[in-house]
Amino acid sequence: MCTGSCAKCLGGTLIPFTVFGFLANVLLFFPGGRVIDDNDNLSDEVWFFGGILGSGVLMILPVVVFLGLKNNDCCGCCGNQSCGKRCAMFSSTIFAAVGFLGAGYSFIISAVSINKGPKCLTDNSTWGYPFDNGDYLSDKALWSKCQEPANVIPWNLSLFSILLVIGIIQMLLCAIQVINGLLGTLCGDCQSCGCCGSGG
Repeated sequence: MCTGSCAKCLGGTLIPFTVFGFLANVLLFFPGGRVIDDNDNLSDEVWFFGGILGSGVLMILPVVVFLGLKNNDCCGCCGNQSCGKRCAMFSSTIFAAVGFLGAGYSFIISAVSINKGPKCLTDNSTWGYPFDNGDYLSDKALWSKCQEPANVIPWNLSLFSILLVIGIIQMLLCAIQVINGLLGTLCGDCQSCGCCGSGG
């Protein structure tokens, strides 16, 4: 497969993950599927916008660049279109790195939140984090420590797990494009190497 076509395929694959990451983060603002009375009672990690910023906004530019690579020749160079494609492929590695960092940010925020557990009204009538180092993950009996919001534990756990998986997939796809972009930089889009030569 040509490197430009491969990049376009990766860009198309990233689109649904970018949308799902954005939506998952938005849903986290409604713990248990309900509007919360005081936003201060939301888990801190929700406000770090892992899915909105990391897996969402920072992934838009790489997606746009990847989708346009097949037809982008950077205006050519030395009067040779294939050399311009190398320039475009090299620039794609930079955007892929930005996407990788964004997905990594979302992954870290999600992992921290899953380990920490949600902020909730505890059995001593105060809002806080009743769990310690993910202990609630293996002991469902501890879930009774959270009085409100209703169903906040499965809600947060499900959505942050989705963001965690999306982050892993996005990092993998961006890493593939870094390799693909470097190959395209060295050898052009489809054919032989040799910048400003006769290669494709």
